[in-house]
Amino acid sequence: MARKLLDPAERILMLAAVTFLLLQAKAAPPKPETPPAEPAGSAEASRRVELNLLGKTDAAAGESRRNENVQFNLVDNNALKELNVRLGTTATIVGEFQPSRSYFGAEFGNTPAAPPHVSPAARRSFHGQIHWSHLNSVTSARSFFQVGDVKPARENDYGFAAGLAFGRRFYLQVDGSQQKLRGNVNGNVLVPTAAERVSRSPDPAVRAMITRLFAAYPDELPNLPGFDIHALNTNAPQIINNNTGGLRLDTAASGRDRFVTQYQYTGQYVDAFQLVAGQNPDTSTRSQRARLTWNRDWSAATVTDLSAGFDRIRSILQPEPNAVGPMVSISGLTTLGPSGSIPINRAHNLFRYAGQVRQSRGVHNWTAGFSLLRRQFNGVETDAHRGVLSFANDFGKTAIENFQDGNPTQYIVSIGTVHRGFRNWDMQYYAGDTWRARPSLQISAGIRYQPVTRPGEVNGLNRIPYPCDCNNVAPQAGFSWRPSPRMGVVRAAYGLHHGEIFPVTFTQVRFSPPGSAKIVVLRPNIVNPFESRTQEGEAPKPLPNLYLLSPDLVTPYSHQYNFAWEPATPSSWKLQLGYVGSRSHKLLLMWYLNRSHAVPGIPQTTATINSRRPDPQFAEKRLVVNGSTGYFDAARVTLIVPRWRGISLDASYWFSKALDLGSSYTNTAYEADSRLSRSQSEYEQHRDMKGLSSFDQTHAFLVRPAYTRWGWTLSAVVLMKSGTPFTVQTGADGPGFGNVDGNGGDRPNLADPSVLGRTIGHPDTSRQQLPRSAFVNPGPFDEFGGNLGKNTFRKGGICNVNASLSRSWTLRAEKKVSLRAESVNLLNTPQFAEPGFELANTNFGAITNTLNDGRTIRVMLQLAF
Repeated sequence: MARKLLDPAERILMLAAVTFLLLQAKAAPPKPETPPAEPAGSAEASRRVELNLLGKTDAAAGESRRNENVQFNLVDNNALKELNVRLGTTATIVGEFQPSRSYFGAEFGNTPAAPPHVSPAARRSFHGQIHWSHLNSVTSARSFFQVGDVKPARENDYGFAAGLAFGRRFYLQVDGSQQKLRGNVNGNVLVPTAAERVSRSPDPAVRAMITRLFAAYPDELPNLPGFDIHALNTNAPQIINNNTGGLRLDTAASGRDRFVTQYQYTGQYVDAFQLVAGQNPDTSTRSQRARLTWNRDWSAATVTDLSAGFDRIRSILQPEPNAVGPMVSISGLTTLGPSGSIPINRAHNLFRYAGQVRQSRGVHNWTAGFSLLRRQFNGVETDAHRGVLSFANDFGKTAIENFQDGNPTQYIVSIGTVHRGFRNWDMQYYAGDTWRARPSLQISAGIRYQPVTRPGEVNGLNRIPYPCDCNNVAPQAGFSWRPSPRMGVVRAAYGLHHGEIFPVTFTQVRFSPPGSAKIVVLRPNIVNPFESRTQEGEAPKPLPNLYLLSPDLVTPYSHQYNFAWEPATPSSWKLQLGYVGSRSHKLLLMWYLNRSHAVPGIPQTTATINSRRPDPQFAEKRLVVNGSTGYFDAARVTLIVPRWRGISLDASYWFSKALDLGSSYTNTAYEADSRLSRSQSEYEQHRDMKGLSSFDQTHAFLVRPAYTRWGWTLSAVVLMKSGTPFTVQTGADGPGFGNVDGNGGDRPNLADPSVLGRTIGHPDTSRQQLPRSAFVNPGPFDEFGGNLGKNTFRKGGICNVNASLSRSWTLRAEKKVSLRAESVNLLNTPQFAEPGFELANTNFGAITNTLNDGRTIRVMLQLAF
């Protein structure tokens, strides 16, 4: 039965039948409204998040340039998560849910996903524009922690766009641009002191290896002793090349038929900075997008679109040549080498097919359509295949002392073949109507059906255990009502929206036996981990990890609802008071199972972790489940002043709260995401992890004023927000720090409740605001860990001002030159990162980094013709 329901051919035939019946109906005069096109700014922001592009700043939204030293891997949805944690979210009221779009996460300001249709362009005579912008470190200011002068850096961004009509039928558009970023990244790293850079091991082989690892740290010694004895502010070069190109041809085949062919290319290459040798991977991202749309006016009242598309994203992340080999984690120092998920060599292909019919009939505007997506997810993903050495506060010594002695807590390595190819279908079928019931009342309603087939591995190397998710029915409704001219307009909307099971989520089954085995060796020999010996002189038994998917895993979904009142104003001013909320269910989460427990007669130490596991054949069992729920509520007030004595203004304030049970709507239950949502114990996940979401912000204020005089326009963007939350942890799992269950993330007990909820916002006061004495480590037999909650403290807030001065001059008819000078972070205000949050480390409570860069000034010149 399920296969019959999911047969794409049958679905297309059903849609064709519906279309035929609509075409036979009597046509009404008005032409159906064309769905609003995605604004250029929204399209660029969506592309930035989709492709994880660096070198981009949304200055119009109040964003300051990010500190590149806060690194993330440029794959999956990591750029979105980084933006959420650094800037927070934007509470967004959607006036009307369109059945053709997916609004999962739209309440946080994300652009809703749309079908692949390309709207026909308005024909024009030959026209175009060329632009160039330049940023130079000569006009840049030092960031807060920077030691010494600003190092040389420059950015050049140039490009063109042109359109030309050929006769009456063809209209060609072409565009291209390049962005070249050359310069130095300034940032803080934690490095050994001069006295610590010596191996203390009597074994020559161990000494040689530790000496080689010490050499990965820069020769410079710590130079910020006031913040932490290991803090070093330094610089490293980075090169970023961004290239884009596009080609579009609009063809008017007849008075009714129009064809649009479009191709877009985006490429980025990042030669990453290395404050510590091998710290960040070099990245190559290439995206190709092709679209073909047939648009037909069947009558004055009926319009159809039929489209086919192809997207390909190629991502290659690899260690830089000076990387030390394995990932080496030393608690209290900057980690050596890129993360354990590197290298990545991935090709993601998306074949898209879509059809839509729109019809106006009297007071009704009907819409129906479908969208089919065939996914191919190919390539190599790794999980500790380079090896991971961990040095922690253990064995009665600090992590740095254990590093000097060559005594790691554990060694993890994966062995096996991890090249895979997965395939599946995502489908959407929808219908909706906008009904003008009365001149003062408009009602909209729609429904979406979104089945998702079970992914399959092309060579049968892995089997996905969950079946087709075939019951994803999503209703939506809303209204717009003007009770009286004085009352203004009241709007309300509700929609159920589905997310997705991310490809990186279900493809991690490749890391399980028999194709691949992740081996954990406790207290290994650093030179040859597999020749390690226990205290009794026996070889330790290395155990593999298991990566499992719940057999009832389904697509996350969200109930989203909003209400807004736009009271009548005596002028062109616009005021909106509104509320938006959502409840997101079945969010993805990874459970860490088969942890070690207290066993009578066995010492509660790191060396006995594998001996105390319930299933002695395996180490961890990592199970992906629909294990979290998200809660979001926000009140928002917006005032728009279009024009008043040369002044225009757009101001918004929102008050919000976001909670979850361990993970939010962006969580992939993979790699770093899985550790962020990991509870202290394998039991009582919800009790332990319920708390503020990582992007929660209580207050936010955004104002965009502009003033025009004598042809010049002075504009500004002011963004003020509460800081996002962070969690205090013990910093180790060993005796005296955690519950010794083989997993990190333990939290301490709270000794001083007066510190709860504090904002730790400035390095001069951070240690006083977050004193070490306020916390006590749990004992090894406290299986559920400490009683301190998740995300109980906040980073410093955001107070950023961007400004620009611009003017345009008309040279001749249809020729115009525009000049713009723009400053990002005009007041050079630092946005501080969270302090050191691990009790076991010397930097606990110390703020040693910023999330943004210092002030920059960019000059832009554009010629339009």
